[in-house]
Amino acid sequence: MHCPFCGHEETKVNDSRLAGEGRQIRRRRECLKCGERFTTFETAELVMPLVIKGDRGREAFDEGKLRAGMEKALEKRPVPREQIDEAVSRIVHRVRSLGDREVSARAIGELVMEELQHLDEVAYVRFASVYRHFEDVEAFHEEIERLRSARAQAPAPLQAARTEPRPAAAAAGGPRGERCRARRGR
Repeated sequence: MHCPFCGHEETKVNDSRLAGEGRQIRRRRECLKCGERFTTFETAELVMPLVIKGDRGREAFDEGKLRAGMEKALEKRPVPREQIDEAVSRIVHRVRSLGDREVSARAIGELVMEELQHLDEVAYVRFASVYRHFEDVEAFHEEIERLRSARAQAPAPLQAARTEPRPAAAAAGGPRGERCRARRGR
């Protein structure tokens, strides 16, 4: 590494630590000629594949565009930001781990639909309506039936989590909240 002060080629690493939530290495260096100290950061350079669009054009993978599409489908839905971030990270990881130089926009869309189906069924149908170019109400009906069929085949614990209504006590603040109100009334 060249010294940023004198340009000398030889520097010594005095200290190395993880930084940036473990995604970077921070190194304290010292120039062997002028003695100046400086900090460098090392990160992995991971190349994302090009996206092959429907018109056969190619463009760089854009995580912001992926996130914007998911957020549009999830607009005004009760899904926490953390879950959206995790879903985007999973999609990016899966696209990267394909190991291909190019990936079709259709394949990315299928990954998005898979994540949305687990996050929120309404958002899933919204995204599917645009992604699959629904032309009429019948197309919505068919997709909803496909979703119901998939839900019926889901493992029992997953089904229960999606279909069970919240108990009245939990909706009202839980049993503890009821005890507190009862004590105040005495």
